[in-house]
Amino acid sequence: MVFPLYWLVITSLKTPAELKAAFPTFWPETFAWSNYKVVFQSIPLARYGLNTIIQTVGIVSLQMNVALLAAYGFAKGNFWGRDKLFVAIIAALIVPEQVVFVPVYVMLSKLGWINTYWALIIPHGASAYSIFLLRQAFKSLSSDVMEAASMDGANRFRIIYRILAPMAMPTIITVLILKVISSWNSYFWPLIMTNTNNMRVLTVGISMFKESFPGMEMMSYHLIMAGSVCAIAPIVLLFVFAQKHIVVAMANSTFK
Repeated sequence: MVFPLYWLVITSLKTPAELKAAFPTFWPETFAWSNYKVVFQSIPLARYGLNTIIQTVGIVSLQMNVALLAAYGFAKGNFWGRDKLFVAIIAALIVPEQVVFVPVYVMLSKLGWINTYWALIIPHGASAYSIFLLRQAFKSLSSDVMEAASMDGANRFRIIYRILAPMAMPTIITVLILKVISSWNSYFWPLIMTNTNNMRVLTVGISMFKESFPGMEMMSYHLIMAGSVCAIAPIVLLFVFAQKHIVVAMANSTFK
């Protein structure tokens, strides 16, 4: 699992002459740090990174709030058709975004949102998987705490955000991590919804950068890999430091 990342990093530090060698080297003969400078000079990598951050923060913030409210309703609410509606939401997990992107694209086009942050964020404002994980976490919490808070005058929003959310913090952290990774690595949707460098994200920008070397990809892998390292480094570090939270939440996410 680690070797592809290792190969990515060392390739990004090799010279073109070393890439042409008949036998691959497992350690750069000369560290070509200038490869990263060339990438930043060739494409607006900083702009791609800013767009990716805005997209990720917007999607995660919106999804978390929607998931918290929906999970509370499905876990602690009591209304007609609750379980059937929850099953319908879970069924949405099997529908890929490629199936629905055409009508969504037409709708966003009519709103004038194509090539804007709205098109990158709003369609991903709800996540069935996030709702499922948080619903499972809320179901494992005692309702006595809610009743006590309600008797003290707390409204539902206060109960959700000040009482239930802190008690379900391991799962919430896991959902945050998973959604940050998913949003950061998103490719298909930003590719469809953006068409200028000012709005492209890292995944699309690196792909476009690779396509700028038609027939010369092998001779430009050091630059392509350098751009890829810049794109994935934040996510790799995030996963390394937060993996224990993912394990805890997955262990508690059995269907009930």
